Amino acid sequence: MGGRLRAPTGRYGGRSAEERQAERRRRFLDAALRLFGDTPGYRGTTVAALSQAAGLSTRQFYEEFRTLEDVLAALHLEVNGWAEQAVLDALADVDGLPLAERATALFRAYARAITSDPRRVRIAFMEIIGVSPRLEEQRLARRARWVDLIRAEADAAVARGEAAPRDYRLAATAFIGSVNGLLHDWTAGWVDATLDEVVDELVRLLLGMLRPEGWRPGAP
Repeated sequence: MGGRLRAPTGRYGGRSAEERQAERRRRFLDAALRLFGDTPGYRGTTVAALSQAAGLSTRQFYEEFRTLEDVLAALHLEVNGWAEQAVLDALADVDGLPLAERATALFRAYARAITSDPRRVRIAFMEIIGVSPRLEEQRLARRARWVDLIRAEADAAVARGEAAPRDYRLAATAFIGSVNGLLHDWTAGWVDATLDEVVDELVRLLLGMLRPEGWRPGAP
């Protein structure tokens, strides 16, 4: 297929073409979460199987997407968007809290959002890997947003005198790897701990990064 088919226009059944298109797209993405995030996974799914799971036709698929890779790309961004929104919502409630409490609230919001459905973890951390250079670029770009968020929080903590001043770019990148790896392993059942215990461990790692041994508040 060289491109998407043109979707019908006009009103039908009391709904506009845009409303019908949004509903179809939603049904394809919901079906993709079920198939890509569980069995058979992205690589085992066909356009026909996804269309059947969505209760739609392959023609309707090509009205919304060019390829299955486009569906995975959209789903990956959506899963990350849900987690990011959870963190942004939590940010509104942590103003003025000490660093440890602030970090715990933010990471708990992220962890609960990303692990609320094991299929989200699989989409975010597994199915996206090794698909194509395009999706690898998207994955790294999305991870960079998380790195930027952590760096911004670290810089704000430095400004408040709660963290040691330094460039946190590499540390934040390494920390993101720890977050993703631990949450994946916890979801897979490889870590014998509660989610709150996992979050507490991640916060200890973060505080160790921000407050190295020998540093004291107010020290340069």
